[in-house]
Parts: sequence; C-alpha cells; structure tokens
Amino acid sequence: MLSRLSRPKAVAVCAAPVVALLATAVLAPLPFAVAQPGMTADVLGENKGRPVITITGAPTRDTTGQLRMTTIAATGPDADVRLGNVLDGWFRTDQAVMPVDAVYPSGESTEEIEQYNAEQMRKSQDAATDAALSYLDEDPDRVRVTMELADVGGPSAGLLFSLGIIDKLDGDGSGGDLTGGRTIAGTGTINAQGAVGPVGGVALKTQAAKRDGATVFLVPKAECADAQAELPKGLRLIPVTTLESTVESLRALEKGGSVPSC
Repeated sequence: MLSRLSRPKAVAVCAAPVVALLATAVLAPLPFAVAQPGMTADVLGENKGRPVITITGAPTRDTTGQLRMTTIAATGPDADVRLGNVLDGWFRTDQAVMPVDAVYPSGESTEEIEQYNAEQMRKSQDAATDAALSYLDEDPDRVRVTMELADVGGPSAGLLFSLGIIDKLDGDGSGGDLTGGRTIAGTGTINAQGAVGPVGGVALKTQAAKRDGATVFLVPKAECADAQAELPKGLRLIPVTTLESTVESLRALEKGGSVPSC
C-alpha cells in the first residue's frame, strides 16, 4: 500500500538522492588527467649539468642561440583528480583536461608507462640521429651521437634533436648558426627519413616556449590550428613537415626570406 507524502516531504525525499549523487561526483576520483605547460630544455646546451647532445668522430662548432624542446606536465595515471580539478582546468587557458586513457596507455602501471616512455625516447633519439646524419651525408659508422635528457620521456623531441645535431656539425651550412642567435622552440616526432609527425599538447607547449624566452615555435603542420588556439603574444609559428624543409625555413628566417606560416 502506498501512502501520499506531503509536498515538503516529497521534495526532501527526491532531493536526497540528488544531493548524494552530487556529493559522490565532487568527492569521487574521475578518469581524467590535468595537463599544463612543462619544462623546456635547450638541446644545444646542458640539462642538469650534462650536455644534451655529445658528438664524437667529427668536428663540432660552437653555437649561439637556443633550440628548446618542449613538454607538458600531466597528472599521473593514478592521480586523484576530482570534479573541482576538472572544472578548474576547463576554465583555464594554461591547463587542459583530457581523458586519462588519451594520455596514458590503459591498463598499465606507472612503472610500465615510465618504461614505455623511456623506450620511446630512445627510439626517437636514434631516429633523430639517423635523420640528421643522412641529411648531412655524414657516415654513421664514423660519427657517434649520444643524447641525455633527464626526466623526459616520449618521442616528441625528435625534430629538435635532429636540428641540434645539424647545428653542432654544420650550422646553417654557410658559417652561421641555424638558430640565427634566436631562442627557437618546437615539438614534433621524426623518423629516420626525416618526416615530422604530430605529438599533441601543442597549445600548452607554446606557452612553455614563450615562458622560457622563445620567439619562434616549430609546429607540425597538422597541428597549426591547435597551436593557434592559445598562442602567446609575440611567438611566431612556423609549420613543418620534414627535417629538410625545417632547415630551409630556419635559413630563410635568418636571411629575411619567405618563411611559411600557419
């Protein structure tokens, strides 16, 4: 037998589950990661007191300017991300909220993810070396390149590694620096044939680049729109697709020639 509740009691009874659901949503961990601009590192210089790029078997040159690889910093796969964090991230331009599965491989532990990222970094460095030495027609059996970048994983620094090798060995090809003395930042994967690939997180990486003094940002062409979304004032975007075309763009930039734009 059903009894009829008075209106105030009925509202109270109906509101109770809603309040409970809201409380659960506020307090329960959510399957999201919050990302923000991360560290940058000059691949022509040192990181934590050690050279990022070391070359033996061929004469190297002193360089001016900087080539800064960029990163994003994201909450870990096991982080306790709550509704407040998600709402805050959605309304801030210096943060991005993403499904955790879009940032980290699902079903893997933090240790497994770190190992995966380290392996991706190693493969990226090998591909960057192959692409740079091939571009310069250097014999990989004679020229040895080692790279060391602490606390960074993944493949997104590949393009900047290749450019760093080229600048240390050959500069702009005519006695000058590939950077033209500028602080140039960027991102992009690279394969042994010199093709540049997209990486994600470019809107946050442009902010990291500007924060650390860059005036030019090299972005995979497919990600131009993402890079323009929150582009810091005074940071120039140069879209890139291959190592060769990137070097050509930097030479043109130095000489005041025509440079592609997003």
